[in-house]
Amino acid sequence: MSGELTLYGAKGSGSVAVEAALSLLGIPFRLVEAAPWGDADEQARLAAVSPLGQVPVLDLPSGERMTESAAILIWLADAHPQAGLSPAADAPERAAFLRWMVFIPAAIYPMHTIRDHPGRWVDGEEPQKRLDERAVERLRACWRIMEGEVAPAPHLAGARLTVLDLYAAVVSRWAPRREFIEAECPKIARAVKRVDDDPRLERLWAERFGA
Repeated sequence: MSGELTLYGAKGSGSVAVEAALSLLGIPFRLVEAAPWGDADEQARLAAVSPLGQVPVLDLPSGERMTESAAILIWLADAHPQAGLSPAADAPERAAFLRWMVFIPAAIYPMHTIRDHPGRWVDGEEPQKRLDERAVERLRACWRIMEGEVAPAPHLAGARLTVLDLYAAVVSRWAPRREFIEAECPKIARAVKRVDDDPRLERLWAERFGA
């Protein structure tokens, strides 16, 4: 891969997982702050590259544009097999890796979209409050499903850290938050703690998520 990548992202968002992957791969990139909840300038920058108003957005040197966290993470990992950030196509861990890489955006992410924009789905303060509560219940159920079926060894996809660990380490910081993960999903908690403690990412986590 030649030329500089441009990543549109935001602190505390799913784009941080892509930043983490790029950092581990040692790939230079230009970061453009474009938080959906940011000021008018940030929102305008995001609107220009994302019709859905979502980050991350990754512009490639070829001029191609990628969206969707999972797609970007898998593409980056597969494009640099020497780094081992995804199991090889013929590896026994590959099926589970792909399953959970898709489970996170298919089952978990939508609940956060509902919580962030309840007015898209129902009108009125009370219905929106109930919708938020149901979304959090669903989030807890999804994490329990994943906890019941993953078998970290010691990472979520086997012996090596992969982009699945990075993805889970970011998304598990959102509701119902790490307190729930630690209490009810100990296997996942141990795996993401390894990511938290990786010295190569310590500065990134501090800058993009704070203490």
